[in-house]
Amino acid sequence: MKSFIGSLVYCLSFLLADLCESYDLNNPSHILAQTYAQRRNNAVPQRTLSPAATDPHCRSRPLDLVFIIDSSRSVRPGEFEKVKIFLADMVDTLDVGSDATRVAVVNYASTVKIEFLLKNHLTKNSIKQAINRIEPLAAGTMTGMAIKKAMDEAFTEKSGARPKSKNISKVAIIVTDGRPQDQVEEVSAAARASGIEIYAVGVDRADMQSLKLMASNPLEDHVFYVETYGVIEKLTSKFRETLCDMDACEIGHSCQHICVSSRNSYHCKCHSGFVLNDDMQTCSIRGAGAYGDGDSVHKGDRNKKNDGNQNGEGSASVDACALGHDCQHACVSSGSSYYCTCPPGFVLIQDKKSCFKASDADGDGSASLDYCVLGHECEHICVNDNASYHCECQGGFVLQEDKKSCSKKQVKVEIVQDPCMCEARLAFQRQTQTSLQDLNGKHILPKKVEQMENMLGSM
Repeated sequence: MKSFIGSLVYCLSFLLADLCESYDLNNPSHILAQTYAQRRNNAVPQRTLSPAATDPHCRSRPLDLVFIIDSSRSVRPGEFEKVKIFLADMVDTLDVGSDATRVAVVNYASTVKIEFLLKNHLTKNSIKQAINRIEPLAAGTMTGMAIKKAMDEAFTEKSGARPKSKNISKVAIIVTDGRPQDQVEEVSAAARASGIEIYAVGVDRADMQSLKLMASNPLEDHVFYVETYGVIEKLTSKFRETLCDMDACEIGHSCQHICVSSRNSYHCKCHSGFVLNDDMQTCSIRGAGAYGDGDSVHKGDRNKKNDGNQNGEGSASVDACALGHDCQHACVSSGSSYYCTCPPGFVLIQDKKSCFKASDADGDGSASLDYCVLGHECEHICVNDNASYHCECQGGFVLQEDKKSCSKKQVKVEIVQDPCMCEARLAFQRQTQTSLQDLNGKHILPKKVEQMENMLGSM
């Protein structure tokens, strides 16, 4: 009796767990799922997404989307219901409509059945009701056959797919939990070559190698795996990000002038008269940096290779001086560039920006210029001449052959030696005599001392 009660409690707990998954107990008015028995009674699941889960910057890009779902014998009835809930969740994330995303479902096992076409249902509620009516087919797993049928029949203009001229992405999402019983490599390659982007979702016992053979590149973005059907709904947010047509510029960008959204990314462009720099973010005036000397005009020809970054506009005239310059006195616009000039009595110096005042020192009207002030290349001292300048060096330095740089003067040190070693010899004699005198005073070896003195005297 106790064992029977224990078994009964276990079964009730299992049923309660299934009910918790099926209903939102915090908000009973919203049915979040349905069991297999409810589906038999034609109960329609009303799936809703939390508003907090909706990214204000994200809207699904228009798609021709076909779900290819495995309903073979390995997919239990309860698991198949979770697949349908996943599809309903996916529909909730999409912008559905005749000019937005269109949805179709291909169901397969050992046979393939197109449940509904892209043209059949153009509202979310209609699509979800059609999903709710799908029955599992059981038997084998002919994934390759399902891909081919989707390519040949579901992704056609007759079935509701938009023509290529409208540039609407064609996307297939395959959901399977087993190993295909037919070949998928060639038919998948043909589908991808026809312009269909394939995502492969593997569940539990799914063969990872087959998923990779089916999916588009890069595989890390097109192959997904979940351990059980119980967590397949978690892929909804992942696919939302993948299929999202985000306005990347609104989210944030680093373009100096113009941001252009491109799918989930963006690129930068420049206003007319500017070119995009190598960092692909900032812009500079076409021809900026080429200054004139008062007589020549620089038109920025060196930047013509960047004309493609002008937002499709021609080389419209622009007041480069008004946009900003670094001339000391006068800026003169020249096309989309500029050059600097000086007022009367001044001359433009070497940096092509600054001006120097010329002095009338000769009294005959001829300007006497200080060429050193105008700019020189002397390392130490610049000395102004009548028509030019020359360089000099500070004390202790000498001018090099380039007549500009200076190097320290080398001091020659000579070591003078005594060739006859006279000083050394006299020192030796003095030291020896002192020693002999000490010995003589002590009466030690007088004859030997006398002989040594005689020897020293002869040196």
